[in-house]
Amino acid sequence: MTSEEEPPAMVDVVVVGAGPTGLALAIGLRQYGLEVAVLEKADSGKRQARAGVVWQRALEVLDDLGCAERFLANGVALRTSELVVAGRSLGEVAMAAPGTRFPHPLCIEQDAMERLLGERLLEVGGKVEWSSEAVAVRVGAGAAEVDVRGPDGRQRTLRCAWVVGCEGAHSTVRKALGLPFEGGPRENLQVVQFNAIADWSYPARPGHTYMFLSHGISAGAAPRPGGGYRFYGFTADPDQRELTPPSLDEMSAFLARAAHDPSVKLSATDPLWTNRARFQDRFTRTLRSGRGLLAGDSAHVWAPVAAHGLNTALRGAHNLAWKLASVQLGWSEPELLDTYSSEQRLTALRVMRKTARDRMELPGTALTLLSMRLLGPRLLRSRRATDRIRSRLSDLDMHHRESALSVGERAGDRIPDLPVWTEGHWRPLHELLDYRHWTLLRVSGSALGDPHLARLLARYPLPIEVRAVEPAPGEERLLPPGALLLLRPDRHIALTARHPEEVAAYLGRWFRRT
Repeated sequence: MTSEEEPPAMVDVVVVGAGPTGLALAIGLRQYGLEVAVLEKADSGKRQARAGVVWQRALEVLDDLGCAERFLANGVALRTSELVVAGRSLGEVAMAAPGTRFPHPLCIEQDAMERLLGERLLEVGGKVEWSSEAVAVRVGAGAAEVDVRGPDGRQRTLRCAWVVGCEGAHSTVRKALGLPFEGGPRENLQVVQFNAIADWSYPARPGHTYMFLSHGISAGAAPRPGGGYRFYGFTADPDQRELTPPSLDEMSAFLARAAHDPSVKLSATDPLWTNRARFQDRFTRTLRSGRGLLAGDSAHVWAPVAAHGLNTALRGAHNLAWKLASVQLGWSEPELLDTYSSEQRLTALRVMRKTARDRMELPGTALTLLSMRLLGPRLLRSRRATDRIRSRLSDLDMHHRESALSVGERAGDRIPDLPVWTEGHWRPLHELLDYRHWTLLRVSGSALGDPHLARLLARYPLPIEVRAVEPAPGEERLLPPGALLLLRPDRHIALTARHPEEVAAYLGRWFRRT
């Protein structure tokens, strides 16, 4: 560097990619006060609808990031889903899940998601640098550097403590880290999507979705903001012809075949959204290499069965932001970031395996259709079976039990939003939590007194709020009397203990002393 050249600018974190994953990560980091540069090579946010459903657990993530309410105001709550097999309705499932402030999934499209996340990022003091492409990434022992080509074509260098790739399957950051993207194409599967208004035999009801299953084909219909439906479908793809978006006539014929309704007539929404795609199933073996990290499609991709790709990515950004902030603020050692890598990779693998076995959305075989017709009505009347469907779709049952961060009974589980008695009145438990700190619950009968507790927690710089709570009758299994529950910022149980020494040992394992 010559004497006339400026030294590289320095920030805490460079986030490459301003899709929902990168924006959510940047918001989480800014809520901890970190300086974040968000780079996006495009000149603006998405102008296409793309992803369309946010499940209940991801709505809790958005709540922690301060933007759930604006999502709800711009989306359509999905209340019921009806299964139609070979033209015959087998019944419907109520979509509302218990134990959360957000019982219903939400239909909202990706262009709106990115706009709303961008608004929130501005509120917390961040911004996106549009038309700014990361052309090279170098990760060293103490810092990283990102060469950025700006809108004027000139190049500059950003120096940072950490760099995170959120720019998709062709990630520059992943390639710079030398991490292979293992896997390959999902064989013989094609996905079509189309936003349209339907004239057909299936009645429109507020928040009511349809799932159609027929031989060699499946389709879904979800009411979308602004009217009409998001139609999507899966079919075999044996000849690998060039991909072109489906026409209105083709999509009408596709839906007529899947729904067994020859009267279907579709008219396109304005703006038009239509898409045809093939997908890959790919993963990196680790989501961290030194001071470089990966999130979202940069780390894992799979076919959009059950619409969990974006939701898994949002939960990953939620997991990473508080851990990266803890390390950068000096509360913990970088080893904490390895738990992000192991937890998120295992979560993504679980989701991918579920999508590979999904019999509700993948094209139906003769055996699948027969079993659905015989067993489907009974299953849809079964509380146990429909609870399992809701739990699987909502992601509220996703856990980190295998994580090194999880110690004790039910550790790693997400804590439900239970009613608790605290400070003289009943409150939902999640109202006591905050993404910017840990929470230690002293359940009724706990022997740990306030003075002793204050001395214990004062040894560590990370913020921990202490709450004395009593569970509602019947909820003692989830909040055992006398227990100490240490909750992570992301609402997962880190430690279940009985004695203060256990809390001290846990904190000493992961966090620095003051």
